[in-house]
Amino acid sequence: MKDTLQRFLFENLAVRGEIVHLDATWQAVLERHQYPGPVQKVLGELMAAVSLLIATLKFKGQLIAQIQGDGPVSLLVVEGTSDKTLRAMASCKDEELTDESLRGLFGEARLVITLEPEKGERYQGIVSLSGENIAAALTDYLLRSEQLDTDLWLVADSQQAAGLLVQKLPDTEKVKSGSNVLSSNSNEQNVDLDGWNRVQQLSSTIKDEELLELGAEEIIHRLFHEEDIRLFEPELISFRCGCSHDRVANMLRSLGAEEVHSIIKEQDTIDVACEFCNHNYSFDAVDVEQLFATSPHHPAPKTEQ
Repeated sequence: MKDTLQRFLFENLAVRGEIVHLDATWQAVLERHQYPGPVQKVLGELMAAVSLLIATLKFKGQLIAQIQGDGPVSLLVVEGTSDKTLRAMASCKDEELTDESLRGLFGEARLVITLEPEKGERYQGIVSLSGENIAAALTDYLLRSEQLDTDLWLVADSQQAAGLLVQKLPDTEKVKSGSNVLSSNSNEQNVDLDGWNRVQQLSSTIKDEELLELGAEEIIHRLFHEEDIRLFEPELISFRCGCSHDRVANMLRSLGAEEVHSIIKEQDTIDVACEFCNHNYSFDAVDVEQLFATSPHHPAPKTEQ
């Protein structure tokens, strides 16, 4: 199955894993933007990574991964929600990319991970972008910011994006059957001191073409057929942009009536294009009058007779 996330658990180890395949979801991003090959590859890998990370969320909300740099690619953003939806975009200069390394693409850059629960406090972690690829950068982030031993394998081409994650759980935690909820229950787990190292070594034998072409169950069997594995129900992933007319209207209200009316006077209309899905929202003078007439905080100015 394409556009699915497959979670699995090592029954006798404090280790969990996930495999994601993105097909139509990835194509939905590429249909809306024309990115150079190297940018396309990194964006696809980050989309696969965010797909894997949102499966670990214990709250309803979203996870946003950003790379911000001073190189030819100044910004890369992937937003994922607990509902398993994704959107992504990149901002890059119109120039030939001769160095396809992370440093060649982004220059001096930082990786920013933001967690935004619908209820509760917003959390943001920021580290310098390091490593040879996106997988290495995120592995470093998770270890430094979250103290989680995690290994990632990510791959993307012009058709698909895919990823594999294995993660060592704290020794005092065990995943309840059928959910992501963690509970203290260390006595129920058999101690296997070499388990995590073994999972790492087995996982590292995965090849890019296998990750792209094989189904999740086939990959799990290929890598871990001697382990006791519990599979969860596959979860669907899809592209969805959260932009809307109301959100753009609220953004304009935040600019203030004076500023917005000034723009209308100069340009006749205000056109706002979503950077994620390229949908265009247009507001004319009548729209703007209604915009502030319905806002108690920004009353519309009097019309001259």
